[in-house]
Amino acid sequence: MTPEQPFQLTREEKAQKIVHTKGAVSRIDEHTYSVKSQSGNGAYVIVATESGWKCACRDHYYRGAKCKHIWAVEYSIELRKEVQASVKVIAPISSLNCRFCNSQNIVRDGVRHNKYGDIQKYNCKDCKRYFTINVGFEGMRAPPQVITGAMQLYFSGESLRNVQRFIKLQGYKASHMAIYRWIKKYVGLMEKYLEKITPNVSDTWRTDELYLKIKGNTKYLYALMDDETRFWIAQQVADTKYTQDVRPLFNEGREIAGKKPMTLISDGAPNFHNAYMREYFTHAVPRTKHIQHIHLKGDKNNNKMERMNGEIRDREKVMRGLKKMDTPVLAGYQIYHNYFREHESLGNHTPAEIAGIKVEGENKWITMIQNAAKQADN
Repeated sequence: MTPEQPFQLTREEKAQKIVHTKGAVSRIDEHTYSVKSQSGNGAYVIVATESGWKCACRDHYYRGAKCKHIWAVEYSIELRKEVQASVKVIAPISSLNCRFCNSQNIVRDGVRHNKYGDIQKYNCKDCKRYFTINVGFEGMRAPPQVITGAMQLYFSGESLRNVQRFIKLQGYKASHMAIYRWIKKYVGLMEKYLEKITPNVSDTWRTDELYLKIKGNTKYLYALMDDETRFWIAQQVADTKYTQDVRPLFNEGREIAGKKPMTLISDGAPNFHNAYMREYFTHAVPRTKHIQHIHLKGDKNNNKMERMNGEIRDREKVMRGLKKMDTPVLAGYQIYHNYFREHESLGNHTPAEIAGIKVEGENKWITMIQNAAKQADN
């Protein structure tokens, strides 16, 4: 009897292993890709030609076969198309209707000038009336650029008083309380809009708590964050550290993500495990695994969560304590963290972009607010 031949993977199967190896396939441009050698000796350049993909490897060069590197490129392209198809795009508002007759038969017709900027005027060809459109900012004395600029400054680290001074230099006067009212109004509007958008988070989540000063009293902010995208999924403000029931936090996280995690990482606080047992644990397979970790000196196990805690802590120092438990500031900072703040650890992308939600436009705040206002009116 002849010995059995060793099992050999097909080119397609080898390509599947390549494409699922992080960083193995790199896109240079639309027609050129680089695929790392599985032996670790350099990389192969795959180029698109009129007759198809060409690779410099021996398998393709000598045999003329569709090598594993070309298969890997084709699989990579298909995966990218699937990801792009699943991306939720929040685009600037472009479809405009007449304020009076709701007709779309409108044209631009000059500009209205005021001390704070120019406002586009429109003429309706059906009812013959002139009007301006300011979706989401109707009735506001300040222009959208000033309001959203103030919000960006505040959530990126400036105090209300410093924001007030800055916009004064831009020629607009507003009290620090007026700026706070802008934040309260538009954070509430964006919250309701984003509740209906599901982020594409991973199956591993982290949870932790940090203390805050609210009206001079120590409170605790519990947060739930996705491990892969850094998306801040949910939050809960509470009075105690180890005994607080955090089931509402875990339940909210499941509703927002549309699923429960397969792995939950926390510190050794017993309330996290109690909530996990009630909200995430089941006897059905697969079941969620809970990694309880006690912090030790030099420990790096939950460092991703600790970085976010430090980010919030730095912001709280500028705020000099919060005034009430249901402050819009924490919800606003969660929105800023997810949708507007670019993270170096994510390649200068926002957590929302990594989680399949892309906000477009030169001013993403205006894009978000206008979409939220349009949805609220429907």
